Amino acid sequence: MRNSFYFDWRTWWAMVRLVRREQDPARRRRQYRTLCVVVPALAMLHTVTFALDPILFPALRRTAVRNPVFVVGHARSGTTYLHRMMANDPRFSYVLLWEMFFPSLLEKKALRAVLRWDQRLGGRLRTRIDVLDDRLFSKSQGVHESGLFAPEEDEFLLTMSCASGFWVMQYPQAQDLDFYYVDDRWPAHKRRRVMQFYKECVRRQLALNGPGLTHLSKAPIHCGRVESLIKTFPDAKFVVPMRNPYETIPSFLKLMQFAWSARKRSEHDMRKSFRSFVDSSYHYYQHPLDVLDAHPEVPSAIVAYSDLVTDPAGTMRRVYDELGIHMVPEQEKALTDEKGRGYRSGHTYSLEEFGLGADEIRTRLAPLFDRFGWESGRAS
Repeated sequence: MRNSFYFDWRTWWAMVRLVRREQDPARRRRQYRTLCVVVPALAMLHTVTFALDPILFPALRRTAVRNPVFVVGHARSGTTYLHRMMANDPRFSYVLLWEMFFPSLLEKKALRAVLRWDQRLGGRLRTRIDVLDDRLFSKSQGVHESGLFAPEEDEFLLTMSCASGFWVMQYPQAQDLDFYYVDDRWPAHKRRRVMQFYKECVRRQLALNGPGLTHLSKAPIHCGRVESLIKTFPDAKFVVPMRNPYETIPSFLKLMQFAWSARKRSEHDMRKSFRSFVDSSYHYYQHPLDVLDAHPEVPSAIVAYSDLVTDPAGTMRRVYDELGIHMVPEQEKALTDEKGRGYRSGHTYSLEEFGLGADEIRTRLAPLFDRFGWESGRAS
């Protein structure tokens, strides 16, 4: 089972049932084609290539995942900014967005070889990909900086397994698709199987980037999987950015609204999912802290968002110190270049826009407001 591709048939069938509710016949046909043709075809391809990986690349058998670092925190709390600053360290391995959808080592190597040959022949293919990249992400850059060749949430490695939160962006029925409460609600056998598959995906990425490197992960959805991550990677380290929920919750809802509106989803479906996201947000804030408190042996660093944006270099040095990682010249230089730059977002949002009450949030997360000194206003 170790080198077998995982496919979540139960979740796949749940999404097929959701498509039945689609009122637009043309969109319903497209969704059926995606789920019933494209996804199974790609899953079959990944099944074959995943099994071939250790045969074609014997070095994969000797590649181990050691001391991975996981950046987990509520969406919009600075996880991307923190992750990309750490990615300046040449000792870290991470996954690019386009690589998320090709979990097999064979697939990654083949596509990288195509890009290398294209570069030697003038780069026409890469030029076309860059045009596509700009078309796909130009409108969303002010909300979330991304791109096919940028580091992204490696939980998307589970996309074609139908076990990734990626699918909520396609189907705004978050209350019907549980990708979040993994530690608390998923059956033990499924939890073990998915996490082992995720580990195999990480192992392949390390074999690709360099077996001596350390995997660096960023995925807000991992907030609900911290206990499972510790069991799967006993030598893992964690970084948890914490930002005022008056900022993060409406910002995240704005991001999802943008994604769903681009797909012409109904306002009714979006509003129902917003309530589900708000409820899960409380869990996302508290669960990582509870798990790490229960595992004092696990190296971790809690980062205040205000420190991250006002003093990114100093904050990063503290993170390295608390994780027991020594600085290297390349990271020192990157931090020096970062000094005074800080993080800026053109993203605007408000609690009122989504009908959220500050009192409810303050009540549900009262211990954290007291612990981190958050104010009742918009300050972080």
